[in-house]
Amino acid sequence: MSKIHEDVKEYYGKELNGTEDLKTSACCTNEKPPSQVRDILPMIAEEIKNRFYGCGSPIPTNIEGKTILDLGCGTGRDVYIISKLVGESGLAIGIDMTAEQIETAKKYQDEQREIFDFKKSNVKFIQGYIEDLKTLGIADNSIDVVISNCVINLSPSKEQVFKEIFRVLKPGGELYFSDVFVDRRISNELANDQLLRGECLSGALYVEDFRRIMVDSGFTDFRYIKVRNMKIDNEEVMNKIGFASFSSRTVRAFKIDGLEDKCEDYGQIAIYQGGVEGSIHHFDLDKNHRFFIGKPALVCGNTARMLSESRFGKYFSIIGDMQTHFGLFENCGKSLNDISEIEGCC
Repeated sequence: MSKIHEDVKEYYGKELNGTEDLKTSACCTNEKPPSQVRDILPMIAEEIKNRFYGCGSPIPTNIEGKTILDLGCGTGRDVYIISKLVGESGLAIGIDMTAEQIETAKKYQDEQREIFDFKKSNVKFIQGYIEDLKTLGIADNSIDVVISNCVINLSPSKEQVFKEIFRVLKPGGELYFSDVFVDRRISNELANDQLLRGECLSGALYVEDFRRIMVDSGFTDFRYIKVRNMKIDNEEVMNKIGFASFSSRTVRAFKIDGLEDKCEDYGQIAIYQGGVEGSIHHFDLDKNHRFFIGKPALVCGNTARMLSESRFGKYFSIIGDMQTHFGLFENCGKSLNDISEIEGCC
């Protein structure tokens, strides 16, 4: 356990009793959750919600019967939401290194099972480090979706975290997480500042280092779903780190072997057939790819594979294969009717 681990455990286990104790809004979000999440939130115990810290809403859709892993689950708010969504045939696993957080999560396990009207609990909470999932018993190729909400920035070994995520995901499985990002590297002195680290700032992922880490971990192509600029409203914090620009980002990536590092054109077309929860008229793969139901859209090879080789495959028709290559694809996310408006690649 590093000093950073110790400082973070102290901050979230001893110093913070709820979101009102945070010094900035970096670990908070006013993002409106999707309808399926809004329906479940009133069922979650108040103490769990009051001690929730997050910068997004990385709750995946269409996960009934799936196994979902939440890294840095805290008091378990997202785990219990997932528990309801996966149903009794699914499994929601939460991992957190802070004893006080895990104890709170476990305290409500029977109560939440009864509220959801489940015969047996489908949640599992484990105290441990997200950098070492193997020691915690998370096997290779065993998880359908890994989620995390404003936690990976707290890790002193982000490279190891993403390598572990890739290891435990099933082929076609998804990483779906929200976190704080920054436009430059932060000095070691500031990175070791307990306040700045605890407020999710000095450990924020520098966007270019994040790209490199993802590629090295096996996620050759990843997509931003949402990007929101953040404002620091605390003078003490601003005086220390106000020279940097921070953003909250939600990211999607799939464990698919052989994805390319550029958008390549194979003449493929994707058609959304409908059926994804909350996506009645259109489905957003990411912030640049919106698929309207029944409307053909030209896609690059990577996008075609993300749609066809993940759990979303049954909701899409893919026309064409990867036998003929037409060069770089600069039209990602544009439908056949939008070609005249194309300005750049995805």
